[in-house]
Amino acid sequence: MTTTNIILNNTQIEQKIRRIAYQIYESNSAEKEVIIAGIVGNGFVLATKIVDVLKEISTLKVTICEVLINKKKPLSAVSTSLNVEDYKNKPLVLVDDVLNSGTTLIYGIKHFLDVPLKRFKTAVLVNRNHKKYPVKADFKGISLSTSIKEHVHVEFKDNNAKAYLV
Repeated sequence: MTTTNIILNNTQIEQKIRRIAYQIYESNSAEKEVIIAGIVGNGFVLATKIVDVLKEISTLKVTICEVLINKKKPLSAVSTSLNVEDYKNKPLVLVDDVLNSGTTLIYGIKHFLDVPLKRFKTAVLVNRNHKKYPVKADFKGISLSTSIKEHVHVEFKDNNAKAYLV
């Protein structure tokens, strides 16, 4: 991967994560607890980073949850690392790294529709405008208008995160 197409460097990603965490805190400031549910892979990595900031800036009890979705076969059963009782009637934020077509997010949302939640929001680092499903990100780091042939790749490794346009 070439580094000439970097759309967010590590510092910018850290700033976006911090801002998303503040927005989540602001929208849940009257709550005692919030569940941050990260979609398997980079969504869970991003969720973990958001949780770290939330714990630093707020008094909320923050619980992390991994959402297990087969991205190649999104119609397969979706499961989570928590029991339903752990997030029932609580505010929940579903997190993924990139909102592209909306497929992964919509199947993640579908899983939680069977559970009564107090509030449901979504958060992404990069929001793209090529959705085939009516899903939106409530909290987003950056919105990009790109061509359908371009792809956004987010890389979290060795405490050096980058987002590329390829």
